[in-house]
Amino acid sequence: MRRPGEAAMMLKRGQNRQLRQLSGGIKSLFGRLSIAAFVLMICTLSLLYTTKTDTNQSLSGSQIHPETLWETAAADGWRPSSAPRSDWPPPPKETNGYLRVRCNGGLNQQRSAICNAVLAARIMNATLVLPELDTNSYWHDDRGFHGIYDVDYFIKTLRYDVRIVESIPESSKNGKVKKIKAFQLHPARDAPLSWYTTVALEKMKQHGAIYLTPFSHRLAEEIDHPEYQRLRCRVNYHALRFKPDIMKLSNSIVSKLRAEGHFMSIHLRFEMDMLAFAGCFDIFTPEEQKLLKKYRGENFAEKRLVYNERRAIGKCPLTPEEVGLILRAMGFENSTRIYLAAGDLFGGERFMKPFRSLFPRLENHSTVEADQLFDSSQGLLGSAVDYMVCLLSDIFMPTYDGPSNFANNLLGHRLYYGFRTTIRPDRKNLAPIFIDRENGRTANFEEAVRRVMAKTSFGGPHKRISPESFYTNSWPECFCQMSAKNPADQCPPDNVLEILDKQLWSTNGHSNSTSTIE
Repeated sequence: MRRPGEAAMMLKRGQNRQLRQLSGGIKSLFGRLSIAAFVLMICTLSLLYTTKTDTNQSLSGSQIHPETLWETAAADGWRPSSAPRSDWPPPPKETNGYLRVRCNGGLNQQRSAICNAVLAARIMNATLVLPELDTNSYWHDDRGFHGIYDVDYFIKTLRYDVRIVESIPESSKNGKVKKIKAFQLHPARDAPLSWYTTVALEKMKQHGAIYLTPFSHRLAEEIDHPEYQRLRCRVNYHALRFKPDIMKLSNSIVSKLRAEGHFMSIHLRFEMDMLAFAGCFDIFTPEEQKLLKKYRGENFAEKRLVYNERRAIGKCPLTPEEVGLILRAMGFENSTRIYLAAGDLFGGERFMKPFRSLFPRLENHSTVEADQLFDSSQGLLGSAVDYMVCLLSDIFMPTYDGPSNFANNLLGHRLYYGFRTTIRPDRKNLAPIFIDRENGRTANFEEAVRRVMAKTSFGGPHKRISPESFYTNSWPECFCQMSAKNPADQCPPDNVLEILDKQLWSTNGHSNSTSTIE
């Protein structure tokens, strides 16, 4: 059993070291001081200072001890690893053509779409053109991939997996220069691998390039091929690194928040689009309901939605007050510092006031770093900063973690990044408790909330059960054990880099062996 003071000291040292490394010391996925190597260090600390229990934290019955939640969850011998564990040849010199994709949606959808694009290029033996981010229609923001992610790092990190170019090159034949025009295709949602190796590949060979748009959720998540799943993790948790200015700003915010101790981040999904999608209107004024219904009619398919029915089965986002009540019932003190990752909250201060009265130390990226954000409070840049702050926070809590939600990727990233604590409210089982409270039945309210929350996962390894997304939980494919009972869970050999380098050398005639891979 770890001593609270010692664990806190070690965790703080690890977190400070992490901030310094993330701000520019990480040179590549395969660098000696890579994210992967640092994750290994964090996980080692976790193993040394975490009790070996069947639950993620020290929970007994409905008892929850908040002090244990500030620490990382029990790793039970697991550590993150997305390196290949079987034969993984480098991309051959000859390509079948070029693959273009347009990644639509928010930051979460875009990240998963980029992962899918890399995997699609791999299985088709295609050259991937740097993915396009559909920023204008969703964000009203003209930043593309270059404006958010480190392009050189992305290409270099994935050199063992796929060939990536920034644009389709011109072809020259008989002295004439010709541009290759990509043939446009519309993949079905969750298309199987076979679609890419038949329909898409045939068109690519015919035209030299294909353009897949839209490209959100266009490749099945559950694939019975661990190496393909690990490739997704290499893209998501290693190659997709935000630009240095975003990392610097995020680190500055985290440093200021942590200057006074632990802090929690909450993705408060109480915005117009989410409420309109969920059909949760009745708690708003007639004028507000009119706005929500108008937004729903313009953006979502027509569907009969009854608020009381939706609320009873947990389909409505938690209100800010409900979030505060959950945290208070779990035993968090009102001095807890909370970072809010959210857009414009619908209903404004009327809904925030009860939450603020319970937990007055609420912050967001604008209040912590108002002078540095300039125009970044909206759009992809603000979302990227929120993502990094939530990733690095001691505790993360999503209030609505659907498959296309900002929190979806964060939950998986925090799991991969050293089993960092997450609090995932069970809205379905909490709904009747809150409904009883609204109807005046308040007896044993906090005890009832604790009973529900004590049964939830707090960030440790756990089996992925549908409809949980692979991007929310990549265990066990992207994790390994040094002393595994199951050979499939055994960590890759220490010389995995040498193996990949030799293969790359034999294929392309060059090598870059200045790094490690995990």
